Amino acid sequence: MELSVLNIKGEDTGRKVILNDAVFGIKPNDHAIYLDVKQFMANKRQGTHKTKERGEVSGSTKKLGRQKGSGGARRGSIKSPILVGGGRAFGPRPRDYSFKVNKKEKQLARKSALSYKVKENALIVIEDFTFEVPKTKKFVEVLNNLKVCDKKSLFVLPESNKVVSLSAHNLQGTKIVNASSINTYSILNADALVVTEGAIEVINSILDKKEA
Repeated sequence: MELSVLNIKGEDTGRKVILNDAVFGIKPNDHAIYLDVKQFMANKRQGTHKTKERGEVSGSTKKLGRQKGSGGARRGSIKSPILVGGGRAFGPRPRDYSFKVNKKEKQLARKSALSYKVKENALIVIEDFTFEVPKTKKFVEVLNNLKVCDKKSLFVLPESNKVVSLSAHNLQGTKIVNASSINTYSILNADALVVTEGAIEVINSILDKKEA
């Protein structure tokens, strides 16, 4: 598939970029996407939740009443979970939510996400660009020129560019990433995927591997 290359003014440069069908034109695998996104969200969880159980609550362990004859339950210590101020029964404990997803599965998920964006006509290819100094106003102009100002956009650059990143830092709904660090969640979460020419080459080199 071929896409026109735009400049930061939103104008057609006259050049075309050929998208690798093995990366941008596969039949999306929804289950691979599910696993990769699930892992991404799980890895973001701190897992530090904790409540005190009856063995950790301060209080006397003295038996509150006699065994029989009270007409009520045989409650034990004041730390019992059924009493106000007692410990919590089966409360959450700190745990690690992360789990493993195979490399092939993760790469299939990213290819599937990219293919979805191509099918939805949500992929825009622009020429490599930068600014002389960080300027949010200039980046807003780029968004307006590409007609993605009112959309959640993900800009994919071939490598780190501090000037461009700082220019977009204060813009809600706009995210800058390197081609080597794109993930399935970020791709799908964006309404518009803006990829530079150089980033296309990096993505192809990473995802179009026989052993992957």
